[in-house]
Amino acid sequence: MLYGEEHVRRYRETDGAEGHDWNNTTVLLLTTKGRKSGRPFTTPLIYQRFGDDYLVVASKGGDPDHPGWFKNLQASPEVEVQVKGDRFKARARTATPEEKPEMWRVMARTWPDYDEYQKKTDREIPVVVLERAT
Repeated sequence: MLYGEEHVRRYRETDGAEGHDWNNTTVLLLTTKGRKSGRPFTTPLIYQRFGDDYLVVASKGGDPDHPGWFKNLQASPEVEVQVKGDRFKARARTATPEEKPEMWRVMARTWPDYDEYQKKTDREIPVVVLERAT
């Protein structure tokens, strides 16, 4: 099973033929700009489509702190996304309190552990909406 940098490398080399389908779900690559370094960081993340947008969850396995990629996009919401061979610029935003329940259900259906992760932490785990730039 692919993880981390190896997952990113194989996904890029094969346009997602290796790495998009992962552990009975689907993965995209999210590239954020480092909030301190300014360097690009690419993270493989479970995703689902939601209308024209893509959803990802900043779970970090229920850790009390947000993942680095989420902190990066809070500082700079302009990101790059790769879904299979489709690479595009997007704007990331946190789902509103009104949007989140439905979006959370969509994501928990594809990765049921998200519900367990939320129980493990007092931190509100965000759902992130990736909107393709026009």
